Amino acid sequence: MKTTFLKPMMIAALTALSYSTFAQETTIKSDNPKPFSGVNAYRTWSFGINGGVMAPAVFFGGRNDFTNWKTSMGYGAYLKKQIWHNFGLQADFNGGKLKADNTKTLGDGSNLNSPYQSYETKVNWVGTLSGVYNFGTFTIFRKQSYVSPYVSAGAGLMGYQPTTIDNNGQAATLNNGKDIHELVVPIGIGTKFMLAKGVNLDLGYKMNFVDGDNLDGYHRDPQNDKFSYGYAGLEFALGNSNKNQLAFVNPAAVLEKDYVAKYDDLKAQMEANKNKDNPEIDALKDKVSKLMMDSDHDGVSDYYDKCLNTPENVKVDGAGCPLPKATTTITKPVTYVITDEDKKVVTEAIKNLEFDFGKASVRANSYATLDRLADLLIKKNLSLKLAGHTDNIGSEASNMKLSKERAESIKTYLVNKGVNASRIEATGYGETQPIDTNKTEKGRQNNRRVEFTLFN
Repeated sequence: MKTTFLKPMMIAALTALSYSTFAQETTIKSDNPKPFSGVNAYRTWSFGINGGVMAPAVFFGGRNDFTNWKTSMGYGAYLKKQIWHNFGLQADFNGGKLKADNTKTLGDGSNLNSPYQSYETKVNWVGTLSGVYNFGTFTIFRKQSYVSPYVSAGAGLMGYQPTTIDNNGQAATLNNGKDIHELVVPIGIGTKFMLAKGVNLDLGYKMNFVDGDNLDGYHRDPQNDKFSYGYAGLEFALGNSNKNQLAFVNPAAVLEKDYVAKYDDLKAQMEANKNKDNPEIDALKDKVSKLMMDSDHDGVSDYYDKCLNTPENVKVDGAGCPLPKATTTITKPVTYVITDEDKKVVTEAIKNLEFDFGKASVRANSYATLDRLADLLIKKNLSLKLAGHTDNIGSEASNMKLSKERAESIKTYLVNKGVNASRIEATGYGETQPIDTNKTEKGRQNNRRVEFTLFN
């Protein structure tokens, strides 16, 4: 892969990230920030140093160009910016050596038939930028996170210089002894342990995949080289020492701690005011006591009782005073017999009943017979059912409405003449109960009617 443009871009990114460490955080928060306070309430910058072993092999990724790989000392440092509770960006710098030879045979007893017996590569520098995801802070089972496992992945550049020893014992270097620059992709896992506030132990393993086959000085086949770095180191948080590290903050625990603190504070305030004299509360208690007192047991509080000492079992009104004794007079209802003369009055009222066309208003020539009907209902205390009907001209809904309105119109007239409204029932049936055909004018006229039913 061409690295002409990647190198200056990577160096610029690392320089910008390094420069940010000298920025001062202006917002000073307490050791116990409120939930949802934002990242400024925590320490988000940190740097680390580490040391360990480097080897020209990884757990996966293909075979190597030499049969016997060796471990060598490595070293590193990094600068990290925590973006969220569980994610941050980390700029790493590493260096060391890689060594291997062909003293071992393959599984079938053969060797690689390599022209080289060994090599040693000086890894002068490795600069990478990685995203780090830590997943030890989100838990409801621990109040505070002290262990934070993480995984990382990124990309960067490295500069190295390999030296090979051929089978004749002759040493040679690639690229005329100048550094070879190639793209490298690091993938790592690890765990951080909080030793003290702002100081963490960092244990990790990183696999580095190189975009080329020159790392061991032997270009054997189209297979890229790789190397690993296992390390242990210390991480130091930057910024206000009163703040916690964002990467070790447990959001669930912060919410619970805030809730418990508010609960304890409220409980303490209630306990503090429990034994204090409070005139308003005392007055309220006296009023409640008066409201609850009922000396004569009549069901009315003494606070509202205007007739105290009411005898027991005497019914009282809302003011606590005895109710007047009721005198009951039983009047037997009078039942009138509906005579033929009564029915004739009803028949005449029906016969002379007329409405304005398409309306519910009663015409004046119907008043006389309706007045006689009203006198009959009042005199004998009779009941009347009015049932309005129409023909099928017009919509069903409008016919239903008109029939109901005509029945109600007659009821209104009779009530205005002094008839008890509860004695009259007005119902409309529209065109649903014809007594004649709607195909002729005479039949439709018969269907346009209001039926009167007289009863006790």
